[in-house]
Amino acid sequence: MLDINAINAISDGVSSITIRGLDPRVKAQLRLRAAKHNRSMEEEARTILRTALAEESSPPQNLANVIRKRFAPFGGVKLELPRREPIRESPKPGR
Repeated sequence: MLDINAINAISDGVSSITIRGLDPRVKAQLRLRAAKHNRSMEEEARTILRTALAEESSPPQNLANVIRKRFAPFGGVKLELPRREPIRESPKPGR
């Protein structure tokens, strides 16, 4: 007699998941999207997951470059930088 783990090991390697607490609006959108693509909701969910996980994750970007790129269409700002004075000497001990 085989136990349930042995039966699972013999199966074709297909796994399943259960998604609890799915918003009814999300479920309705999934149902509509699946119908639009002539697929079951289950197949549509598999396709969405496959596509999302296949996308390359972009490497982290430099925050300053991201901000600069975001505001570039608005033009730049010219600022007059104050003239720098020579560096003062550090105080001498005992004075």
